[in-house]
Amino acid sequence: MREDKVSTANGYHQQYLEVNVSTGTATQHELDTAVLQQSIGGSGLGTHLLLEHESWKHDPLASEASIVFAFSPLVGSPLTTSAKFAVVSRSPLTGRINDSLASSTFAIAGKRTGNDALLIKGRAVSPSILVIEENHISLKPADHLWGLPAEDAELQLREEFGNNFSFAVIGPAGEELVRYATISHSGRHAGRGGSGAVLGSKNIKAIAVRGNKRAAWHDTAGLIEQARDLSQRSFGPATEKYRELGTAANVLVFNRLNCLPTRNFQKGSFEKAEELSPEAMNIAREKIRESCAACTIGCTHVYSIPVDGRPSRTRIEYENLFALGPLCEVSDQQTVLQASQLCDHYGLDTISTGGTIAFAMECVERGFLNESWLTFGSGDALLQAIHMIGRGEGIGVRLALGSRALALELGKNTIAFAPQVKGLELPGYEPRALQTMALGFAVGTRGADHNRSGAYEVDFSEEVDRRNAKVHQARLAVETEDKAAMMDSLILCKFLRGVFDDYFSECATMLNLITGWGLKANDLIAIAKAIIDAKKRFNILCGWSPEEDTLPERMLTSALEDDRDAKLNRETLETLVKAYNLERGWNEAGFLPGTSAGP
Repeated sequence: MREDKVSTANGYHQQYLEVNVSTGTATQHELDTAVLQQSIGGSGLGTHLLLEHESWKHDPLASEASIVFAFSPLVGSPLTTSAKFAVVSRSPLTGRINDSLASSTFAIAGKRTGNDALLIKGRAVSPSILVIEENHISLKPADHLWGLPAEDAELQLREEFGNNFSFAVIGPAGEELVRYATISHSGRHAGRGGSGAVLGSKNIKAIAVRGNKRAAWHDTAGLIEQARDLSQRSFGPATEKYRELGTAANVLVFNRLNCLPTRNFQKGSFEKAEELSPEAMNIAREKIRESCAACTIGCTHVYSIPVDGRPSRTRIEYENLFALGPLCEVSDQQTVLQASQLCDHYGLDTISTGGTIAFAMECVERGFLNESWLTFGSGDALLQAIHMIGRGEGIGVRLALGSRALALELGKNTIAFAPQVKGLELPGYEPRALQTMALGFAVGTRGADHNRSGAYEVDFSEEVDRRNAKVHQARLAVETEDKAAMMDSLILCKFLRGVFDDYFSECATMLNLITGWGLKANDLIAIAKAIIDAKKRFNILCGWSPEEDTLPERMLTSALEDDRDAKLNRETLETLVKAYNLERGWNEAGFLPGTSAGP
């Protein structure tokens, strides 16, 4: 066993590694304490590095474009859910910033290489494995892995490299440059925005990391006590439903409240939702419960799914279930589970996959797309479409570009019902029935996003009328975004939100126990706001315009078919967006002070 080396800085190594896979060379760069205090880690640090390397100047799939794997001061600590990393790049799906988070031992092993982040640019001559260890990088041939599903490739890599390495791997969708391809690691995915395509464009099938350099902690005894307390609270009522039913726990609640998007966002409820509920699956199928790395919550529910007479298993999350079930009007359990498994097989973001297929189904129904087999309610069509996207065959080539690109190709104002904001397909929260969330979707720097804005929590509270938005909800939306920005930079699981009594104060305590910085709650709020400013600045440099901060026309002109009270007009949304921008200290149009079109 190799002896651990301990960094002299608390929580950090104070450096990142820049790797050029065109030349097979690497350069170490220092990270000043001031930079780390302003960006923390994860999404914040990744955004800082993209700006520093001027990645907005390049097409997301160009060799010059950068992709960052950013860790955080909490990685490697005993704090529950802290084994996470952020993958940050310009998105090939949206052309805007994309930060995708994931849980895995890759975070721990990556940080133990002695780096707080890995920045990769260039394009390898042929399919390659990028191997990163302390003070050493190399490129190994990956021709024998090209075409393999990510899970199979990772198993083979473990045989070749051994279990003391951790891996981040792309599937066939990443190789085919599907604009919403994922990066996989130990069955988890950096899912949204196409980070897998960015890695595929660099001819990198996998990244293998190993190291034994550990970052020190300022107050080890205090940190261990804090970690013990947080773990105990993570077993409490705030996470109970996720332990019992998984992330799909809210399916029947959302269905009853008419905020479960159905039939490409035409309706807010699905008449066969009961058949897809976790309650029904728990009765019908064998199930085991799993946890992410370093997590005490255990929200992952893995179900049996026999395929072609062979035993198999797959996990199901709320977003997988919504996008591949109600959104496409598919109600068969086996089909939806198999569709989710296929997305994992190819390395596809389930939300964008389901959203794009549902949009195509409506285009077929309206006579705009000549694929008569692709119809709502057809499980066979759903599975066939996923295969075609993953393999780059037939209509799959067009679907692989996402719903916005397909709508722009088809014309005839199909963009009005393409379920996307800035090119990113909407997740499973009906914005007409959840109008604070509608604002969060419209202004999100990543596009329509439920993870960078927890505004739906406001809608489910007693503070607002969720179907009748008022201007003060802009401030509430800002507050949920600020919390998410800090959580995504520290990085901690969103399901811990409900266990904190005073979120920013407790986060400051944890960070101080590791770093010794002595920050207060207000300091963290200011840092969170600065991180969101940095993301917006990146988007402006990419060519962002105020017209992007809106919702599809369908959601601003039509009520839900099954809930005529759930309607949102353009004027209301525009008023909310202006109020949000002013709350952020930007001008009404959404430009930051000092930017080219700013105040």
